[in-house]
Amino acid sequence: MRIDPFGNQAQAGGRQRRGFGGIRWWVLLLFAGYAAYYWFSNQTVDPYTGEKAVIDKTLSVEDEEALGLQAYQEILSQERPVDPNSPAARQVREIAQRLIAKTDEVEAALAAETGQPPQYISRGFEWDVNVIQSDQVNAFCLPGGKMAVYTGLFNVAKNTDAMAIVMGHEIAHALLRHGAQRMTQQKVGQIVQMGGAVSGMDAGSQQMVMAAMGYGVLLPYARKHETQADYVGLMLAAAACFNPQEAVPLWERMSEASGGAGQPEFASTHPNPGTRIQNLQSLMPKAMEYRAKYCREGGAAVGAH
Repeated sequence: MRIDPFGNQAQAGGRQRRGFGGIRWWVLLLFAGYAAYYWFSNQTVDPYTGEKAVIDKTLSVEDEEALGLQAYQEILSQERPVDPNSPAARQVREIAQRLIAKTDEVEAALAAETGQPPQYISRGFEWDVNVIQSDQVNAFCLPGGKMAVYTGLFNVAKNTDAMAIVMGHEIAHALLRHGAQRMTQQKVGQIVQMGGAVSGMDAGSQQMVMAAMGYGVLLPYARKHETQADYVGLMLAAAACFNPQEAVPLWERMSEASGGAGQPEFASTHPNPGTRIQNLQSLMPKAMEYRAKYCREGGAAVGAH
């Protein structure tokens, strides 16, 4: 635990210069004001959802893609990709190709619904997908389109449609720029933490403030990101001719694989399985409409099966 140099000096001098509790409140207000200004001045409207997103305007899509590539290279240097000619790798690449082919069309459709212009950031992505040998039930898509599926996911996904729903969800994170949003939120947290330290707040109080920020702001935003990715990913999978109705049994299996109920939802970065399934069920009519409208096999749109 760090010693509070400001507090020690004030006690040594026998004077209290910082207001109630030895804290410089004007410093806290100054940092709080800057954090609020930073937050609101970096707000934008997401074309996929029509909701406000906070992305640092100094963080370009290209910067984000470079960070994604760096992280991807580090992961592949530590993990073991399977043979790219293996059936699993070929299957995953085929799914990815079908989903990627629909990104522009789905973005245009969703942006039209929200009244926002599409951004088409994925046109600059250099897509790459690998299958990684691991028991993890997981997949990811980093900014710039760098993707990986862990072999442990195959036993839970069970079929191509369910795998496409997971991969569509991960692609949606990249399309929605959730990585940039998380970095922006972390900067807000750093501003708040710095304000607490400079103001003379003791370590225990700083931890309480950061915990309150985590439960009140950061974790709800993380859960919101998951819900947004479920929404966009489901529409993407449906438009790519996969069956969106596989989403509900998929997440039921996901819940079983994770051992059922975990920590309370308010303390988690993800919605609990029950909440997630309810959200997906409510989205199913729209997903089936997207499948009927945008799924084309043999050059014509096909209806839902």
